[in-house]
Amino acid sequence: MPTGDATVHFRHSYSKDRAQLLRRLSRMEGQVRGIGRMIERDEYCIDILQQTAALRAAVDAISLLLMEDHVAGCLRHAVESGDAAAYTEEVMEVVRRSMGRPIRTARAAAD
Repeated sequence: MPTGDATVHFRHSYSKDRAQLLRRLSRMEGQVRGIGRMIERDEYCIDILQQTAALRAAVDAISLLLMEDHVAGCLRHAVESGDAAAYTEEVMEVVRRSMGRPIRTARAAAD
């Protein structure tokens, strides 16, 4: 998230959920390949659309897991370091982007 010329990033290790995240990503890769095969075989478009909806749900699920990890792992650090406002704006920027909403940072709102 921009603050002046610098960017604030909160780092967090995903070691607790790394195996689960990688399994989900591997499953999603398989879904993408499966959708590609369906298109190559000219399968019924509704069946393909159902698979793309399942893939979208999988992307949403992994995004939510990553967001939960980020909030849980970085919240305490942000509050302790006095960066709670920047942290909140960073999280909200990601939420807005994931919902297809325009990004509205505190800096942009002040302009």
